[in-house]
Amino acid sequence: METSQNIGPVVLLGPPGAGKGTQAKRIAEHYGIPQISTGDILRGNVQRGTELGLQAQALMARGELVPDDLVCDMVAWRVRDVDCECGFILDGFPRTARQAGWLDAFFESEIFENSGGGKWCLPIVIRIDVDYNQLVKRLTGRRTCLANGHIYNVYFQPPRIPDICDVDGSPLIIRSDDREEVIRERLQTYDVQTRPVAEYYEQKGRLVPVNGDLEVGEVTGQMFWVIEHRDGNCL
Repeated sequence: METSQNIGPVVLLGPPGAGKGTQAKRIAEHYGIPQISTGDILRGNVQRGTELGLQAQALMARGELVPDDLVCDMVAWRVRDVDCECGFILDGFPRTARQAGWLDAFFESEIFENSGGGKWCLPIVIRIDVDYNQLVKRLTGRRTCLANGHIYNVYFQPPRIPDICDVDGSPLIIRSDDREEVIRERLQTYDVQTRPVAEYYEQKGRLVPVNGDLEVGEVTGQMFWVIEHRDGNCL
């Protein structure tokens, strides 16, 4: 694990099944930086009863979505923590072009003043590109052990005996959200919702695509190269 480098913020974009979670964990472990999930931030604020958490809880109790401004405030508080001084990975944020614009403005106007004199950069934005048919196979081919949740894929990591878990002999099931009609709808929704985020960063010349069709380790290698060869976005 490397801890001396100031990596700065990292934003990962990519559809369901692209491997964002796996790659985020590898980056976090390699560079010694936290992976920050907006879902975890929200739940943490609600559990601790913070002012922001109480506001969010009241909205959710009424069945309302937590607005951008409140989510952004939570992100702002979290990334000021000491464990973020050398960088962090944002998981699930930004989800909209408006959030992406807020994030840039936040770093330009605030975060460098709270970094102990260190030099901060605008986010490294990496998009994991995966062939559509490959994504569908990754997601629809998934089978889950009914007893203990072990995961297989009939195309890429099949069990030794079809529909039976190698570990405990339990039946393997297709979860409802892994069915093809659900998967195709999820991918379409992702494309519509996140295309403006990718376009925002692309227009600013800061979107870096990597080939997510490769083996996991090769994708990780691309990620490390992008992070360590970032260009001219430092504040």
